[in-house]
Amino acid sequence: MKSARPKVLHEVAGLPLIAHVLRAAATLQPASTTIVVGHQAEEVKRALVSRPGLTFVVQEPQLGTAHALLTAEPPLAGKRGTLVLLSGDVPLLRPETLSTLVETHLAADAAATVLTAVVDRPHGYGRIVRSGEQIAGIVEEKDATDAQRTIQEINAGIYAFAVEGLFDAVRGIASENAQREYYLPDLVGIFRRQHRAVTTVTVESAHEILGINSREELAVVNQIVRQAKNAQLMAAGVTIEDPATTYVQPDVRVGADTIIHPGVSIEGTTTIGERCEIHSGARIVNSSVGDDAVVLNHTVITDSTLGPAVSVGPFAHLRGGAALTDGAKVGNFVELKKTVLGQGSKAMHLAYLGDAVIGRKVNIGAGTITCNYDGERKQVTTIEDGAFIGSDTQLIAPVTVGKDAYVGTGTTIREDVPSGSLAVSAGKQRNIEGWVERKRTKKI
Repeated sequence: MKSARPKVLHEVAGLPLIAHVLRAAATLQPASTTIVVGHQAEEVKRALVSRPGLTFVVQEPQLGTAHALLTAEPPLAGKRGTLVLLSGDVPLLRPETLSTLVETHLAADAAATVLTAVVDRPHGYGRIVRSGEQIAGIVEEKDATDAQRTIQEINAGIYAFAVEGLFDAVRGIASENAQREYYLPDLVGIFRRQHRAVTTVTVESAHEILGINSREELAVVNQIVRQAKNAQLMAAGVTIEDPATTYVQPDVRVGADTIIHPGVSIEGTTTIGERCEIHSGARIVNSSVGDDAVVLNHTVITDSTLGPAVSVGPFAHLRGGAALTDGAKVGNFVELKKTVLGQGSKAMHLAYLGDAVIGRKVNIGAGTITCNYDGERKQVTTIEDGAFIGSDTQLIAPVTVGKDAYVGTGTTIREDVPSGSLAVSAGKQRNIEGWVERKRTKKI
């Protein structure tokens, strides 16, 4: 990967590679989950520390895949049942495939079940060598003969093992290979010599077992995930004008008859309702968008809630718990942070509204700022129903503007404004006639 970051922490569709693997594994409802870490072990542990029920073991030194499994023996000692072994850099594996793997393994009463795939270009993968229909062994690329390299069925590096007798068999693996490492696939030959059953499951699509070893492969897998999600949404009635430039992460939900224009990114756990329109350049992260809402070009929305029939943008920024109630409107170059904008209220131009509670049918004029930070704490501005805030107003929080009150243009509000009142702070305009001509004369 040519990266300071551990490979398994590189992301596909917004999640680390290993997070995808753990998600798939969790569908089996395992009794325990053990992570074998080696290079940059502490960084991987920190990234997964919030996930419950994980046990970590450190492989040091790293002497191959069989040695990695052997390091997991202590937490698994004395246990019975089936051990499923996964690779942390294979993020596309489906839960259904894992279920089939376990079911096939149990039905065959096998010592080992190997997941395989048939690919057009098997270079770099271990080849599945068969004797008739039965698997006879797995040969790594560097150890394969020319004839074996023509085999197109490959080892996915994913297995189900009977725990009983597994670690004794692993200790019987030798390192007589090109890399002087202990290869897990050698277990196939060991179990065959012990006359224990070994079986296989072949995936329908080789995409499912793609491992990632480069930035290019990371991009390929991201594209696969993205296009699969887009296809799912379009099949459910969502219009995506240009799937090639639309980025929708797997946990996003989008309602029918919503239109997504080119260049849109929708991420995290975002939910978008029905009949919405998301215009080009918009980015929406971990937010909720109600039915019939419109998000205009180049708007950024994070951790916020949009009610039905709202309109946001273009070039707006909503963040940190912003909430727009039914029919509210936010226009160009307006930023909302931790602010509630009430039903039918609008802030259409060049405003910053932070830590504010704004009622129904309020008009926020261009250039308005809620001055929410006093140097130590964030303070709240409250604007009640029907108030009108003139352009270029500064509201020094904490402050309240009462119901149906007016705030004149260019006013600095430092005290509460009673309901139905007009607040102004600017002095009377004074015109100095002839000032420009005198200034020019002075320069000469």
